Amino acid sequence: MRHRAAYFAFDRFPSGKGSAVHIAQMADELFERFGGGLLGAIGGGDLPGRQREGNREIVRFGERIPNLIDRAEAYSAWAAAVLKEHADGLEIVHVRDPWSALPALTLDDRRYPVVFEVNGLPSIEMGHTWPWASPATLGKIRELERFCLERSDAVVVPSRVIGEAVRRLGAPERKVHLVPNGADLPGETARPAGAPARYIVYVGALQPWQGLDVLLRAFARLGDLDGLRLVVCSSVPERRAKPVRRLAERLGVADRLDWRFALPHPEVAAWLAHAEVSVAPLTGCARNLDQGCAPLKVIESMAAGVPVVASDLPAVRELMADGEHGRLVPADRPAELARAVRIMLEYPGEAAAMGARARARVAEALTWTRSRARLAEVYRTIAPSDR
Repeated sequence: MRHRAAYFAFDRFPSGKGSAVHIAQMADELFERFGGGLLGAIGGGDLPGRQREGNREIVRFGERIPNLIDRAEAYSAWAAAVLKEHADGLEIVHVRDPWSALPALTLDDRRYPVVFEVNGLPSIEMGHTWPWASPATLGKIRELERFCLERSDAVVVPSRVIGEAVRRLGAPERKVHLVPNGADLPGETARPAGAPARYIVYVGALQPWQGLDVLLRAFARLGDLDGLRLVVCSSVPERRAKPVRRLAERLGVADRLDWRFALPHPEVAAWLAHAEVSVAPLTGCARNLDQGCAPLKVIESMAAGVPVVASDLPAVRELMADGEHGRLVPADRPAELARAVRIMLEYPGEAAAMGARARARVAEALTWTRSRARLAEVYRTIAPSDR
């Protein structure tokens, strides 16, 4: 099957993570513009190595390699082989990480432009996800990032903070394009089966920078609020929650938590819509400050019309304003997080008004339709599709 466009990501697809939502939106825009395409991603488990969906072909790297660096290098070699097979027909390649960008940029006699979408910088993230990585290894990854940023035809970032980070690494100003994350505005949703009468909600993964430990310590301070529960909609399997669940036991809050693991994305929207408050307790680490982030959980909470209590980080301030769409509190401060949640719960009328304004904010400026229109403009600039 001949493809005019390809999208590659060193991420499992599909999955319950926010990255999969983002990949679907970006790839859909690319393939809609170029009449279909090739989607390369991580597979494994029950996902087939190759499948067809209309004029879209999905191919997956399925090798099970425990070491992250070894796995990334093997994936990169696999992506190079796939790209070489399809190179003659490709008019554009969109990549989501340096492991995908390197083979796309270094293919012999490449004739297609490359869009490098930077949602994170492994040279920073791996200091948190893979703490035993040596400084020399992280330095090599940083050089790989620089190489890819300098040679890509366009660099797409979801936040201004990440934009500043890639410019510091050498991405030319003229190549950097802001394409924010978005959300679809959900309609009315039925209350989820088994939902508590009163609950606040956390949505997302369980990495340390997400700050769920901070939220659990804050929640321990709300024990006097009868009937209030914390629902954790985790995007990862239950086995990865063991350290957090042990912390909940030590803090004495385990019996007030409800866990939902790897929910389908539409079900998460219902849990958000019926919560009293959504909490995004991102930590003030380098991953969230120096690199930046673009928390989809904040946008999707706002789209559902639920007020948000979030860490006061530059990337979050791009999305919401304190006192207008929810409350922003200093990162890593359980007492202040608990106080902000308590005030929200004590003034439900004001909280509901914040939720309504947050939904209006998304409708006005943060829909996927608007984000995809910005991405389409990038494509029009570097790879006209009407050939």
